[in-house]
Amino acid sequence: FYIFLKLLIEYEKEDQSFYFPYLDSFPRLYFNAASMTDFCYECLPPLVFSLSRMERVKLENFQQVLQKVDLISAFNKQNMPLLKWAFNAVYTRAYADKEGQGSDITLTPMADMFNHGTDTEVEVYFDEGGNGMAYTTVDVPANSPLRISYGCPTNPSFLFARYGFMDDTSPATFCKMMDIPKTPENVDMGMDFSKMLFYHDTGDISQEVMDVVLYAKVLANIKYSPEVGDVKQQFYDAHMQGDEATKAAIHEAYRFETISAIKRHVDTFMEQLIALEAKSEGKSFEEHPRLPVILHHNQFVKETFSKVKQNLDGAVAEMGGPANGGGDQWGGDEWNGGEWPAEEYNQEYAYME
Repeated sequence: FYIFLKLLIEYEKEDQSFYFPYLDSFPRLYFNAASMTDFCYECLPPLVFSLSRMERVKLENFQQVLQKVDLISAFNKQNMPLLKWAFNAVYTRAYADKEGQGSDITLTPMADMFNHGTDTEVEVYFDEGGNGMAYTTVDVPANSPLRISYGCPTNPSFLFARYGFMDDTSPATFCKMMDIPKTPENVDMGMDFSKMLFYHDTGDISQEVMDVVLYAKVLANIKYSPEVGDVKQQFYDAHMQGDEATKAAIHEAYRFETISAIKRHVDTFMEQLIALEAKSEGKSFEEHPRLPVILHHNQFVKETFSKVKQNLDGAVAEMGGPANGGGDQWGGDEWNGGEWPAEEYNQEYAYME
């Protein structure tokens, strides 16, 4: 907020500001969540909608607090294009010191020109005096890009919401399975946005997705019986103890139920993406300039889920039937899927971030 306020103070000085050449180099048009129209939000899938809404709430909070500050003119306190510009300048350009280097957040001229990359060539370091230094981490040939990481490369939805671009080099994306509560046991099983992944190029599913779905969805519906005991607890204990043989045996016994649960989620999510795509048809890109980036993001996710669906369809067919669940066969109830409530998801994401 202090940097946001500083930008507004310097803005009101116009070309008399010492920082005028620097501030004048900032973009005027942003494509991230804080800049979207209300219609843009209607075209967002649940995960990126929640992330985007968090960005919008931050902007609204900044505006509210600004009303209590006497350093800015009354007109500019209500100048939303200006406030969005300052807010976006801070959140898309600022550096936060790495762990162990303090908690300062700074705007660092020149260093804030580095783009994002899944593969990076540069790190930025701050010394005890607050001086920012950039250094290469690999040998960089001439005419090659110099890139840093803006965040986890397997969470392109966050990068899109915060920075307003779609990273096509992301190798994977979070599986969007947001209806699983964050319990210590689920976290132990691998519940994390950086681990529960669908891979873009191959449609592969990470082991953490398989583990969490089996534990939190399938085995949660298995009724206890003296013959087999508490299978859910057995699976958890095997995971924590590194007993891969027991884990593999339980996975194999409930493979159809696990695959079917994931497939139901994928099918439902694909239907949502198709509906969102249809909603944007005929809309003016001039009126909604962020819409092409939103559609690009949704297409990336759709491509990923399509490949996952193809793999799941093949797996279900090999197991002898449509993915219609099989909970009753194992003494449990069939899972009907669903989405994570937005308010609960916001809390979960804040924790995981």
